[in-house]
Amino acid sequence: MTDSSGSNEHPEKQAQPAEPVVSKPYIMPDDPEPNSVEALTKEAAESRDKMLRTLAEMENLRKRTQKEIADGRTYAITNFARDVLDIADNLQRALDALPAETKAAADAGLKSLIEGVELTERSLLNTLEKNGVKKFDPSGEKFDPNFQQAMYEVPDSSVPAGTVVQVVQAGYTIGERVLRPALVAVSKGGAKVAASE
Repeated sequence: MTDSSGSNEHPEKQAQPAEPVVSKPYIMPDDPEPNSVEALTKEAAESRDKMLRTLAEMENLRKRTQKEIADGRTYAITNFARDVLDIADNLQRALDALPAETKAAADAGLKSLIEGVELTERSLLNTLEKNGVKKFDPSGEKFDPNFQQAMYEVPDSSVPAGTVVQVVQAGYTIGERVLRPALVAVSKGGAKVAASE
């Protein structure tokens, strides 16, 4: 039924007076109690520790980046240098192809050609060396698989076993790395190389 005022509201749903809003301080779940000095001290120590770790990580990253840049400069020409080594080898083969007697008995034109090839080889090796690529010749040294590749063994009792007695192809380094190992012949049959060596 409707009353004379035209209101269809039920008596239970009539407006009740609103509760007053009281502002309470809000504390985040991970915030320490406002009066806890120990908790604040602990949080400050943790923050300092995190900051120091971040600083250390940034310093390590800086050092790593500097090393990568330096390595990039040093080793950037590696592939190019490997290709140029074929030219150096061919110049050396050209010089080795002439017997010593032919060089000694050569006429002026042939001597000029030989000197030109030698000069070109020296110039190429100097240019490589200016760019960090160095030739090495391990003749007479103890065989080192890090720098040499053994092609065959030679019976030779006059030197200790494991000594490089012949270099088939010269080796090259770039910076601290091996660009190309030397191809060598190693002695066998001689006395063993002392462990202290």
